[in-house]
Amino acid sequence: MSGPAGPEKVAAGGVMNGILVFRYHPLLVVLHWTLAVLIIAMLCAGFLVLAPMQNPDPHKIGLLMIHMAGGMIILGLMVVRIILLVFTAKPAKATAGNAVLDRIRPLVHTGFYLLVVLMAGSGLATSILAGLNRSVFQGTGEPLPTSFEPYPTFAAHFYLALLLTALIALHVLAALYHQFARRDGLLQRMWFGRRRPLLPTVK
Repeated sequence: MSGPAGPEKVAAGGVMNGILVFRYHPLLVVLHWTLAVLIIAMLCAGFLVLAPMQNPDPHKIGLLMIHMAGGMIILGLMVVRIILLVFTAKPAKATAGNAVLDRIRPLVHTGFYLLVVLMAGSGLATSILAGLNRSVFQGTGEPLPTSFEPYPTFAAHFYLALLLTALIALHVLAALYHQFARRDGLLQRMWFGRRRPLLPTVK
């Protein structure tokens, strides 16, 4: 088995403002993996903990507070990530070795960002419609609605979560394909290490 790919083995570097890089900016690396953990945790909490729990359950308000705060943190971090993607040097676009897949790749990434923003937006809209700002964050003692199902924004939140889960699974499969089938060192682009190639020694 070959060892981890060094910068010279990572998929071709990209140039931005005259800067050649093989890896993403370290802040983007931190944001990428932090968001990955937070988003997966929020999806698991939503599907496996909150969805089966009835609204009259006294523990649900506390869990909703954590879930909603987590959603806002994810939205804020995603905005920072998008800004950094625009203004930092990035590696060259990876290729899957297939023209169709290469055309799909940017659509999947854009779809991922859009789904995260829509998830946060639909969750915020549901909280406003259901008065969760009072019952959850202000602690007024008001009970939760009997069910969130009558709110169309809640249905949107649920189906967006399903789409986001499917997109994450597709993203993971694509990364594994690059890493183990194509062996192009794609995952090294989103990790820490030397970003630029070594300059030749002048004698």
